[in-house]
Amino acid sequence: MQTRTIGSSGLTVGAIGLGCMGMSHLYDSAGRDDARSTEVLREAPGLGVTLIDTAAVYGPFLNESLVGAALEGRRSEVVLATKCGLNVNADGVTVRDARPETITRECDESLKRLRTDVIDLYQLHRVDPDVPLEDSWGTMADLQRQGKVRFIGLSEVTIDEVRLAHAIAPVTSVQSELSLWTRQWVDDVLPWTAANDVAFLPYSPLGRGFLTGAITASTEFAADDMRAGNPRFQPSALSANQTLVDEVRAIAVRHDATPAQVALAWVLAQGPHVIPIPGTKRSHRLRENAAAADLTLSVDELRLLTDLPSAEGTRY
Repeated sequence: MQTRTIGSSGLTVGAIGLGCMGMSHLYDSAGRDDARSTEVLREAPGLGVTLIDTAAVYGPFLNESLVGAALEGRRSEVVLATKCGLNVNADGVTVRDARPETITRECDESLKRLRTDVIDLYQLHRVDPDVPLEDSWGTMADLQRQGKVRFIGLSEVTIDEVRLAHAIAPVTSVQSELSLWTRQWVDDVLPWTAANDVAFLPYSPLGRGFLTGAITASTEFAADDMRAGNPRFQPSALSANQTLVDEVRAIAVRHDATPAQVALAWVLAQGPHVIPIPGTKRSHRLRENAAAADLTLSVDELRLLTDLPSAEGTRY
C-alpha cells in the first residue's frame, strides 16, 4: 500500500487506516464479536493498514482494551492513536470533560489498556466549552513533553479552535468526519491543515456504511445502533440520498471496483495529507478498504463526485 505521513510528525502509515469504534461502540452491541475484531486488528498491519485509531469513550474503555490485547507483541508494526476528553455519565449520556486533571488521568489509563508505554498520537476528542482551550491543549503538550505521548491532535474542531491550539503547541493532526455526504470541513479546516503540514484524518469516510451501497430504505437497524435514530438513515432521507450511491456505483463499475473503494478514493484525492480511517470488524471489508489506496479516479470522475448534492438530513 502507498504510504502517507501524519503531518510533520515523521510517522509514516498506510494511506488507509483503521477506525476501531464500531467494534465495540454505537453499532449494534448484539453483533459485537471481539474474536473477529481481534483477527481484523492482527491482519491489518500485513495489509499496510498501520494507523489504528481508538478512544477511551468507545465502549467505554472496551475498545482500547481490545486493541491493546490484539496488538500485544506487534506494537512496533502500528501507529496507535487514541483520544481523551469524552466520557459517558451515570445516565449513559456522552459528555465533554477536557479538564487538565481528566486528560492526565485518562492518558495514564489509556496507556495501561493499550499495553504500551507511549501513545503515538493522542487526540482531544472534543473541545470542552467549559474549559479554556489553552488549559486543555496545554495539558496535551505537557504529556508530550513528558514522553507519554509522541504527538498530539484534535478532533471535530472549528478553524478558529485549531488556529488557537496551533499557536499554543504544534497540532499534528485534525480528525473530523469527511465523506461524499459530509463535506463541511472542505472550505476552511481541510485547506488549513494542508497549508500548515497537519494531517487530516477523516472518520466515517463511508458515510457510516451508507456509501458502500449495502444500506437501503428497507434496512432495519438494531435499537442500540446509532443509525436507527440518525436523521440521514430515516426512510425519506435514505431515498433522497440514494442518488449519491447510484453515482458512486456507476463509477465503480467502470473501474471494476466497489462503491466503498470509489468513496475512499475520492477522500484520498482531497490531498496527500488526508488519511481516512474507515471502520470495520470484518476481514473482507478490511481488505476491500485497503485496496482502495490503489484506485485512481480521473479528473472528470472526481469533479462529478464533488458536484453531487449534499446529503439529506443532519449528521446527528
